[in-house]
Amino acid sequence: MNMRNNLRILFILAAVLILLPRAIAQQQGGQSQKGPQPQSQSKPGMGGMDMSKMGSMNHDAAANPDAARGANDSMSHEHMDMGAHMYMTDLRKANAEDEKRGEEIVAALRPSIVKYEDYKVALADGYQIFLPDIPQPQYHFTNYRYAFEAQFAFNPEHPTSLLYKKVGDGYRLLGAMYTAPKSFSENQLNERVPLSVARWHKHVNLCMPPKGTPAAQIDRKQFGFQGSIATAEACEAAGGRWVPQIFGWMVHVYPFEKDADKVWAH
Repeated sequence: MNMRNNLRILFILAAVLILLPRAIAQQQGGQSQKGPQPQSQSKPGMGGMDMSKMGSMNHDAAANPDAARGANDSMSHEHMDMGAHMYMTDLRKANAEDEKRGEEIVAALRPSIVKYEDYKVALADGYQIFLPDIPQPQYHFTNYRYAFEAQFAFNPEHPTSLLYKKVGDGYRLLGAMYTAPKSFSENQLNERVPLSVARWHKHVNLCMPPKGTPAAQIDRKQFGFQGSIATAEACEAAGGRWVPQIFGWMVHVYPFEKDADKVWAH
């Protein structure tokens, strides 16, 4: 049994080592020749596989669209608050080494996304607008190749999402969002972006209304991101659908802010 498990692990690692560099290379090469594409269009890669289906973000959004919309709404504001359905890491004690690492991440991110001040360039490079037809204070343009890459490695120049504000018929670039796997411990998050610099967050303990419930009949005092139900037992008793976590870990960063306290959104 141990030999079989070891072989399975080796096979998975080999597949990742073979496929991930190819996905990254395809993302970095040849993108400039593409024009803006509709956000609903899939982005093929890795030997014809639909990259928009890769990683936990798109899987979660497809499996729980109402929960995904709620998660997006709850983090569409620049300042977020911890509650029954959002967990945020505590800030650790500040130290010079972490501050230096945080500055290095921002220094790598800023020049890598400045070209996306023209949102059409972001679309051409594979970013897709999440829920473009729903008015939001802040829109997430997500790159599913980078979301997949973030499941295995951290590249500060490859944020999973870009953050925009709607302005007239276009969008104004505000910042970016990094992601990490659901399974990560806080120490693993700290290795990516120091927990003394930023607060990672995740969306948890959601009770969604029974599937097929008309929007007008949903009791929003019980269900969803504003609902009071926050345990699996209470959700089952109410006939709801329990979602222990939607999406992985996330952290927002605003590299163009002048005030250092506003660069990492708490």
